[in-house]
Amino acid sequence: MTEPWRDPLLPVSVRVADLLERMTLEEKAGQLTAFWAQPSAPGAPVAPMEDDSGESAPDLDHLAAHGLGHLTRVYGTAPVTAKAGMERLASLQRQVAASGRFGIPALAHEECLTGFMTWGATVFPAPPAWGASFDPGLVRRMAAAIGAGMRRTGVHQGLAPVLDVVRDYRWGRTEECIGEDPCLVGAIGTAYVQGLEGAGIVATLKHFAGYSASRAGRNMAPVAVGPREFTDVLVEPFVRALREGGARSVMNSYTDVDGVPVAADERLLTGLLRGELGFGGVVVADYYAVSFLETRHGVAGSRGAAGALALTAGIDVELPTARCYGGPLTELVRSGGLPEELVDRAAERVLLQKAELGLLDPGWEPAAPEAVDLDPPENRALARLLAERSTVLLTNDGTLPLRPCRVAVHGPHADDPRAFLGCYSFPNHVAPPGEPGLEIPTLGGALGAAGFTVTADDPDVNVLLLGDRAGLFGRGTSGEGCDAETLDLPGGQAALASAVLDSGVPTVLVVVSGRPYALGALAERASAVIQAFFPGEEGATALARVISGAAEPSGRLPVSLPRRSGGQPGTYLHAGLGGRTDWSSVDPTPQFPFGHGLSWTRFAFSELAVDPVAATDGAVTVSATVRNVGEVAGTEVVQLYLSDPVASVVRPQRWLAGFARVELPPGAAARVAFRVHADRTCFTGLDLRRRVEPGEIGVAVGRSSGDLPLRGSFTLRGPVRHPGADRVLSVPVETVPVP
Repeated sequence: MTEPWRDPLLPVSVRVADLLERMTLEEKAGQLTAFWAQPSAPGAPVAPMEDDSGESAPDLDHLAAHGLGHLTRVYGTAPVTAKAGMERLASLQRQVAASGRFGIPALAHEECLTGFMTWGATVFPAPPAWGASFDPGLVRRMAAAIGAGMRRTGVHQGLAPVLDVVRDYRWGRTEECIGEDPCLVGAIGTAYVQGLEGAGIVATLKHFAGYSASRAGRNMAPVAVGPREFTDVLVEPFVRALREGGARSVMNSYTDVDGVPVAADERLLTGLLRGELGFGGVVVADYYAVSFLETRHGVAGSRGAAGALALTAGIDVELPTARCYGGPLTELVRSGGLPEELVDRAAERVLLQKAELGLLDPGWEPAAPEAVDLDPPENRALARLLAERSTVLLTNDGTLPLRPCRVAVHGPHADDPRAFLGCYSFPNHVAPPGEPGLEIPTLGGALGAAGFTVTADDPDVNVLLLGDRAGLFGRGTSGEGCDAETLDLPGGQAALASAVLDSGVPTVLVVVSGRPYALGALAERASAVIQAFFPGEEGATALARVISGAAEPSGRLPVSLPRRSGGQPGTYLHAGLGGRTDWSSVDPTPQFPFGHGLSWTRFAFSELAVDPVAATDGAVTVSATVRNVGEVAGTEVVQLYLSDPVASVVRPQRWLAGFARVELPPGAAARVAFRVHADRTCFTGLDLRRRVEPGEIGVAVGRSSGDLPLRGSFTLRGPVRHPGADRVLSVPVETVPVP
C-alpha cells in the first residue's frame, strides 16, 4: 500500500501532513538546510565566497544524512556546460535521495537576474533596461524564455526578480533594480514573475524589504526610513508581485531597518509578509544572512542563537549552505530553547513546495543529461528586441540616425564586450577573464556589421562609449559592493569626453551603465546622447541598429539623470520641499527626468477627458489623444501621473499611476484611456493604516514626469475608506485608434 505522502492523487497538504508525522526532528530540520555544490568532485564543500565565520562549510554526506532542502548554484558557481551541469546535478540529487530515509531530492536554485546564470546561457538586458522598456509583455516573454532553459536542465527555483525601488543612485546594486517608481517596478517585476512561474520555475522576490534605502547608498548599510516611505514605496512592488504574479518564494534583505536586522524581524517576515500580505510560500535567506546576525549585526552570540532568531522571524531555509540551521537548531529544540513547532512550520512550507514540484512523487528522477542550447537564436532575438526597446535617446540635434559614414569608436570599454553585461551575468560574475562563453560583439564590430567604416583617423562622426564595468565588491564600478561616492562618470571619462568633444567632430555619447550619471555640460555639447542600462549580449547590435536608424530608440528613463554629481540622493518621487525651493541653495532638479526619452518622430497630446467625480470606493476614466505629428512611424510611452494637493500627510508632488506604449504611423492617432480606481490614491495615514481620502486628485498626462502637457483633476466623495487586502493595485489601460 502506498504511503499517503507518496500518493500524487491526494492534496499536497494531506501528503505533507502525513510525511511530517513520520519525520524525526533531525529530518525536519534537514529540509531547512542547503549545500553549495561545486561542479568538481561530488561531495566537495564549496565556497567561492566563504561566510566570514572562519569555519569550513560542511560536506554533503554530513548535511544530507537526514535530508536536504536546497542545492545551491550547481550551474552558477564555475564554468560548466549544460550537459555536464545536468550530470553533476543528477549525481548530487541521487546522493541526497539515497542519504535520507525518505529518498526526497533537494530543490535546485540558481541566479537568473539577467538570464539563467550559467556558462553559455543568454545574457539578457539588466533590470533597469526592463524598466526603460516600459513593456511588461516583453519582459514576461524574456522571463518565460529564461525559465524554460532552467526547467529543462533540472532547476526548480530562480533568485529573481529584484523589487527594490531605487532611492540612492550611488548604491552599486542600482543595476539590479528596475527603477525609482513603485508603480513601474511593480508592473515590470510582476510580469517577470508571471513569465518565470509560468515556465514552472519558483520566482524569488528580492530583497524584502528596504535594502535599497541604505544610508549613503552603501551596500548593507543600515536603513532609516519612516513607516510611510517603507510601506508606500519600498514594500508596494512586492504586494503586486505576490498577488498578481503568484511568486512562491521571498528572500530577505541583508540590512537592518531602524536597528532591527530584517533576517531577525518577525514583524516584517511574519506579521507583514504573511499576515497582511497573505504570502503562503517559502522565505529563503539571502546568502549568509542568518550567519550575519552573529558575525555582522551582533544581535546573536552563537550560531544557534542566530538560527533561532531567523527561524522565529520567518526564514524557512538557510542559504547558501548550513551553519546556523540543522544541528544548532535541533540542539536548541532538544534543550528546550526553541519550540519544535517552529521547525515544523518551516519544514511544512518547504515540503509543500517540493510536493507541488513533484519531488515527493514515486519514481521521481532527475532530468536526463543532454546537450542543451541555452543561447538559441530565438533567445538572442528576444534579447536584441528588449535591448532596442530599452535604449533611451536623451538628446539629438538631428545627427541621429546616422547614414553609413566613417566613425571612430572611443572610450575605455570600446573593445570590451563585457561592458554590456551586468554584475549578475555569468561572464562578469563567475567566468574567467577573456572567456565569456558567448558571442558578444563590441560596438565597433556591430557598427562595422551595420555598414559603417570604423576608423581611428579622420572620422565623420565620433561615437564615444562611456559608462561602467560591472563587477563584485570593488572589482567594478557598478554591481554588488561597488558603490559610488559621487555620480561623476568613473575614472577620467569626463575628461576624455571633453577632449573628444573639443575635436570639433560631431560626437555621439553612448552611456552604458548600471546607474545614472551626471553628464552636465557633456550632454549639452554632444550631437546626441544615448543611455543604455547594461543591454546584454545583443547590446552592441541593438545600439548599432538604433544609431543607424534600423531600430527606434523607444526606451524611457526608469530613473532620473541628475544634472550634478552632488546633492544626492534624490528621485522624482518627492514632496514639494524635496525639489527646488527658495529655502536651499542646492537645486536637485534632474537634467533628464524620470520617464524621459526621445524618438525619431514627434508626438502631440490633446483632448484630455476626466470623469469629474467618483466615490472613495469607485473609479474614474482618464483619457487623452496622442498623435504622431512627425514624418516616420514611432512609439510614444503615454504616462499618467496623479497628485494629491491636500492630504492628511505630506504626499509626493506626483506619482506614476499608469502607462501605455503606443505605436503609431505618421499622422495617426490613438485614444488612450486609463481606468483609475480610488485605491490608486491611497497612502499610509497618521494611524499607519492605509486610507483613501475624499478631496481633489490631480491628473497629468504626457511623455515624462517633467513634460506633462495635459492636466486636470477629479474629486473623490464619501467617507475616508480603509482599503483591505483586496485593494486595486493597477490601472487598466485601453488604446483605440482614432481618425
